[in-house]
Amino acid sequence: MMERILELGSLVWAAVAKDPGFTPLSLLEQLKRRGRYRPEQTQRLDLAEPFDLVRAKEYWLNSLANAEAFVEAMPPEEAGCLYYAAARERFDAPRPGIELAEQGLVPHYGRPGGVLPRPADQRIGGEA
Repeated sequence: MMERILELGSLVWAAVAKDPGFTPLSLLEQLKRRGRYRPEQTQRLDLAEPFDLVRAKEYWLNSLANAEAFVEAMPPEEAGCLYYAAARERFDAPRPGIELAEQGLVPHYGRPGGVLPRPADQRIGGEA
């Protein structure tokens, strides 16, 4: 997923908007703690091709290191947002230290509940 959508740093950066109890670094610490897999666990799965657990672990550790560098370089007041590139019609990871406008990016902030409307946002009986 990270190769096709967004890198882990951008995902962690945005995810903290969904749970104000987390910071990007505290969420990364949680991700570092989770998961220990053994080869026999993946051998039970009906996969189209063999799963290389060693390669996956190296990839994961590298992704965590890159995510930590990204999070530490970003301005803390922007934690909890994605960055939208209208010209590319997709979300993209900003390059720290370069103005967002120069990169063609605008911040897109999330909130608990996501895009689902809250009951208070609903019109009752056609009233505005």
